[in-house]
Amino acid sequence: MPLQDMFAVNGLVTLVTGGASGLGLAYVEVMAENGARVTMLDRDRERLDAECGRLRRAGHDVAGAAVDVTDQPLLDEAFDEVVRRCGRLDVVFANAGVDSGPGFVSGDRSQRLPQGSIAELDPALWNKVIGVNLTSVFLTIRAAARHMKMQNSGRIIVTTSVTAFRNEASVGIPYMPAKAGAAHLMRQAALELARYNVLVNAIAPGPFVTNLAGPLMKDPAVQEAIGRSIPLRRVAKTEEIKGLALFLASPASSYVTGAQMVIDGGYQLGVAD
Repeated sequence: MPLQDMFAVNGLVTLVTGGASGLGLAYVEVMAENGARVTMLDRDRERLDAECGRLRRAGHDVAGAAVDVTDQPLLDEAFDEVVRRCGRLDVVFANAGVDSGPGFVSGDRSQRLPQGSIAELDPALWNKVIGVNLTSVFLTIRAAARHMKMQNSGRIIVTTSVTAFRNEASVGIPYMPAKAGAAHLMRQAALELARYNVLVNAIAPGPFVTNLAGPLMKDPAVQEAIGRSIPLRRVAKTEEIKGLALFLASPASSYVTGAQMVIDGGYQLGVAD
C-alpha cells in the first residue's frame, strides 16, 4: 500500500468529544486537514463556534454541537445526527475530560497542599471527575458501538493518560483512577468489538500544554519544574499528538486494537539525568 493511502483519512466521518480545545482540537485539526468530515462536541459553545468558523474558513469540512458528554440522551442524539447527516460513522475520539484540581503537592513540587489531600477531598469533586473522565467514555463508546457494529467497521480512540498507570502527586486524586478505568474500559470494548471490525485503542499523553488544568500548565515555572522529570526535558505542544492520532484513525493501524499508546517524552521511564 502506498504511503499516502496507508495514512489516508479523507472522507472518514469523524466525531471528537471535547473537541474545541487542547488535545481534542488537535485531533479535529489533523483529521480535517487530511480530508475527514469532522464533528466536534464540546460544552463551550463560544469556543466551539470560534474553532468551527476558523476551520471552515480554511476550507475544512467541520461541524460542531454544544453537548455535555455526561448527558446520555443528548450525547446519543448528537451521534444519531452525525449519522443522519453523513450516512455513517467511521472514527470517534472519546476525548472529553475535566481537571481534578490540585494534588497533595504543588505543581512546582515545592510544598504540600492540604486541600489536595485524600482526607480533604470533596466527594462532589470525585463524582464530577469520574463522571466526565470515565463514565462519559463509556457513554461515548456505547453510542459509537451502536452505529459501528451495524456497518461492521470503525475506530474508537480514547484519551487516557500516563497517570492511568503511574501515580502523580501534583494531580488531584480522582484523575488517576478515572484514567485507569478508562484504559481498562477501552480494552474490554476492544475485546468485544473486534468481531465487528471495530478497533478500540487509547492514547496516553504525558505532560502537554493544554487548558485542562487552567493556567497552570502555561506557567513557565511549572513547565520547567515538570520538564526536569522528563528525559526529553520539556512538556509537549498539542501539535505533537497529531501523528499518533492520524495513525490510529487510518489504515496504517488496521491490526492494532486494545492498545494504549504512550506519548510522554519518556516521562514513564523516570529521570535520566
